[in-house]
Amino acid sequence: MAHPKRKMSKSRRDKRRTHYKAEAPALSTCQATGAVHRPHHAYNVDGNLYYNGKLVVENTSIA
Repeated sequence: MAHPKRKMSKSRRDKRRTHYKAEAPALSTCQATGAVHRPHHAYNVDGNLYYNGKLVVENTSIA
């Protein structure tokens, strides 16, 4: 089993982790409703469920 021979300093550890950061999600604007949403995901507008600019389910209730 791997076991470190020497302690890795906090500075060295943190230098390795500099690239592990959250990215802002990509967003799209619907041409039909003008709503901002994640691409390739269904989204709610006024209780209606849309996908790809088309109404999929009408009057969905959020309880």
